[in-house]
Amino acid sequence: MNSRERMALAMSHQKADRVPVMCQLAIGHYFLNADIEPYKIWNSSEGFSDALVQIRNRYNFDGILVNIWGMPESLLDYIQTVEKEDENTIITWKNGEITVVPSDDNAHHYNKNREPLDRADFETIDVNNLDAIHDINGYFWNIYHMPNFPKLTGNFTPGETPDYLFNTVKMVREKAGEDISLHGEVNSPFTHYVELLGYEEALMSLLIDPEKAHKIMEYLTEVTVKHGYNMGKQDVDAVLISSAFAGGPFLSREMYKEFIVPYEKELTDAVKKTGKPVYTHTCGSIGDRLDLMVETGTMGIDTLDPPPLGNSDLKTALKELDGQVFVKGNMNAVELLNYDTEEKVIEHAAGRISLGKPTNAYILSTACSVAPRTEPWKLKLLVPLAEEAGKY
Repeated sequence: MNSRERMALAMSHQKADRVPVMCQLAIGHYFLNADIEPYKIWNSSEGFSDALVQIRNRYNFDGILVNIWGMPESLLDYIQTVEKEDENTIITWKNGEITVVPSDDNAHHYNKNREPLDRADFETIDVNNLDAIHDINGYFWNIYHMPNFPKLTGNFTPGETPDYLFNTVKMVREKAGEDISLHGEVNSPFTHYVELLGYEEALMSLLIDPEKAHKIMEYLTEVTVKHGYNMGKQDVDAVLISSAFAGGPFLSREMYKEFIVPYEKELTDAVKKTGKPVYTHTCGSIGDRLDLMVETGTMGIDTLDPPPLGNSDLKTALKELDGQVFVKGNMNAVELLNYDTEEKVIEHAAGRISLGKPTNAYILSTACSVAPRTEPWKLKLLVPLAEEAGKY
């Protein structure tokens, strides 16, 4: 049985030959462990797809998650200079904006002179002209992870989704082959919302003027529905909704029900129309809202962070979910970083397998992303363990 078949069976609650393994990796882990310049990984589909396939092959994972949008093929031509500053790479673009690419962390983007990016102002935002938000560089960068050159990057209004956004998934499929489970990622409506306004103002706005907040969320849902549907039409095996900011303590259970459930349901419905599985990644404390996550129509739940990042106990969560969704995650990414022996890694991962395996719908993975400096030897232990302890 190949990896693609194994993952498909687990996502559909059917018994495979063994428990699949598919960890999500921090971008910094690719920077540190792939033989490609970090700025090329971040700013080109060619570079990121090469890094994804290299690292997958090293760890023999059953799946690959493409968690950065594809880039326009000629984006690197818009770079004016590339310079080194300590361990960082400094990109100056032809419009004067600057991207700082650390050796082990996500890239950070700035206006000229390294001034902070602009965000929308909730009080003055015009709900009758929301197409204008796509020109706000703080929103554009934090959603699409590229500088906005309008002639190159194109139109992102609800009716438009530029084809180049899918360049990376297409390249990964070509390079990884047909036997690997390939997953595309789209951001949730609420992720768009917090990146539009900035985290603090976004959260405050829900209390100050919920009616206006809902109007903005409705617009952003149109955008994400288009993204999700078009991602599902690609040669991917599943679509992940990144809903990172919807856990506690960002949102209460009540606010989750009001501002997350109805909008994510529209997004999951759109993906399901393509016939592809859809699942949801929410970081942090989600133990009090698993039932609400199921209400969104998601088919799987990713992360289930244990303490200290979250509050999820895998045994308790599986009992509550009662086979309604597949589950991916719950390995402690913090502890994995700290473990100093093979025995400790194996003991922890084997514990997750023993709990998840009986459901026929468990995928072994760290809860949130593997930390950038997690040593590769630890990740190389996981598939051999699943082949032994996870065999059905």
